[in-house]
Amino acid sequence: MHIRFDVPADPAYPGRVAAALSSVRLRKYGFIGAVLAAVGAIGFAVSRGFAWGDRISPLCIAMVVGGVLSMLYSPWVRLRARRRSSRYAVEGAYDITDDNIMMRSGSESGGIAWDGVAQVRDTPEFWIVYVGRMPATVIPRRLMSAEDAETLRAYMAKRGLLQLR
Repeated sequence: MHIRFDVPADPAYPGRVAAALSSVRLRKYGFIGAVLAAVGAIGFAVSRGFAWGDRISPLCIAMVVGGVLSMLYSPWVRLRARRRSSRYAVEGAYDITDDNIMMRSGSESGGIAWDGVAQVRDTPEFWIVYVGRMPATVIPRRLMSAEDAETLRAYMAKRGLLQLR
């Protein structure tokens, strides 16, 4: 297998990459926030029926506010990542072989050996490549030909790396 494709200097591309990489790690804040907000709202509603409810109402309100802020944290981080990364728009390229994934961006280059890849997650726009438990890079499917994307998908599935969302 030898797949090569270029990445154009698109100001929106680095933001989409940053959002894809951060969304994986930030998803838990949404879940935690939803649980906090729900427990706080239930606690506040229940506390209204008891004499001691005035004592725990501030705690319940704090839980609701904390939950809402936790749910808003992930979109805020993704928005900041998109804004900051738009100035990093440079041309690049990917060169993917049976042995490794080589990436070039501007004057920098780097690579990841397939033997070091723990898993690959499938998202709507990218394959997110993990080294250990950390997302290391993304492979953009929309910049590849359909045949190359299917070849790479089959290769990753054969190695047992590909995990669907």
